[in-house]
Amino acid sequence: MNEPIYVTKPTLPPLAEVLPYLEQIWNSRQLTNQGIFHQQLEAALCEYLGIQHISLFANGTLALVTALQTLRITGEVITTPFSFVATAHSLLWNGITPVFVDIDTNTLNLDPNKIEAAITPRTSAILPVHVYGQPCDIKLIQEIANIYNLKIIYDAAHAFGVEDNEGSLLQYGDLSILSFHATKVFTTFEGGAIISPDKKTKTRIDYLKNFGFADEITVMAPGINGKMNEFQAAVGLVQLKYIDAALTKRQNIDAQYRSMLNGVDGIRCLNTNYIKRYNYSYFPIIIEPKYHSSRDDIYAKLKSQNIHARRYFYPLISNFPMYRNLPSASYENLPNATKAAISVLCLPIYPDLDPFMVEKICQSILEK
Repeated sequence: MNEPIYVTKPTLPPLAEVLPYLEQIWNSRQLTNQGIFHQQLEAALCEYLGIQHISLFANGTLALVTALQTLRITGEVITTPFSFVATAHSLLWNGITPVFVDIDTNTLNLDPNKIEAAITPRTSAILPVHVYGQPCDIKLIQEIANIYNLKIIYDAAHAFGVEDNEGSLLQYGDLSILSFHATKVFTTFEGGAIISPDKKTKTRIDYLKNFGFADEITVMAPGINGKMNEFQAAVGLVQLKYIDAALTKRQNIDAQYRSMLNGVDGIRCLNTNYIKRYNYSYFPIIIEPKYHSSRDDIYAKLKSQNIHARRYFYPLISNFPMYRNLPSASYENLPNATKAAISVLCLPIYPDLDPFMVEKICQSILEK
């Protein structure tokens, strides 16, 4: 096994299809500032995802930072410690205190039954994450937000194309955030987006991502430079042509993993059967104490074979130096998240992963 096998690899569109877009960009001399491909990608994503308003960003972290600015969030925000660090970092960049709440053991998402106990007079919003593309308990989180007059921003970085019985997950909350990083199912190399409920909110977002400019001489707010450039948008337009085929391949790999690991004592796969449309963005397994090897032993064994699984998410965000002194970061407050962080291993899954390699990965995990 010479070529390294990673958790994911970007699925790039054929170069021959990208080159005409590049030629148009070159000839137009408009490389950024909401050019024609930027506009086309916004329209195409709205149609594909079943949403009304989307604002494209240079990356998902800038989208998170801007979403908090858009809703003028201050004080404290309730969120999960079991996520990528950008979720909490976006709060610190806005001078907001993260308040960590434990996760549900089945979905690994923020546990809505523990949110109310974390609400204080300084709480202004909830920032849940659709971890691995699995839907949060949207109904219960919304009920709590309504009672306490809180905003909801969903970190939906993993949830491109995911739908429940009501349609896109991106329609929920006050805002939802996507990432188009190279590790995501849909990529513009780097990139991200904010999904908003109305034109007025989208207009404010678009001001904020372009230094606050409303026109050539009018600055409406202290914005940043978060714009997606034309090259990124062009890659997105081409990639969108292949997304359904890519998701089908991911589904087949997911099914192969589940077939080979089904019924193995001490290995648990997350249930996604209840999701109307899933994107198979990750394939996490939970290594339970009764299994013959620990999670870290399996991780090291695979790595020695050039198979680079990932311990998503380890360590917990709450364990990093800038967060560990927060009262909500204590182990006693986060037992489920702490357990998940030392138990979850994400196996390689991407459209070009050979079924033979999936079998080899499973054999390596299962052999004593």
